Amino acid sequence: MGKISAKQLLAYALVVFFIIGATGNIIAPKTIMDDYARWGYPQWFHFITGFLELAAAILMLRKASRLAGSIIAVGIMSSAIITVVYHSEYSHMIAPSIVLILLIISIYLHRKKLTKES
Repeated sequence: MGKISAKQLLAYALVVFFIIGATGNIIAPKTIMDDYARWGYPQWFHFITGFLELAAAILMLRKASRLAGSIIAVGIMSSAIITVVYHSEYSHMIAPSIVLILLIISIYLHRKKLTKES
């Protein structure tokens, strides 16, 4: 069995992050429901977020679909940042900002490989 490269480890760490996020959003404890309500989203919107996070995670698992999953994940994190900035909850933008940066790095590392193979 081969070694796992740093870029693969980054991709898998992002997969784990989005699986955990999806689980939290789909189950939606009261704190998450309160956040969505405070931000003005419909009562069911946490399901949309959760299933998009799950789709992104599943797509990021495989090299062939990693770029597509990463692009979906970038959209999710960008939306999260826009939401908390709009509502002036700046402390809530730290985690999505870090994940967004890691996603951009992962996309760059994997696109570089795809370009070489072409």
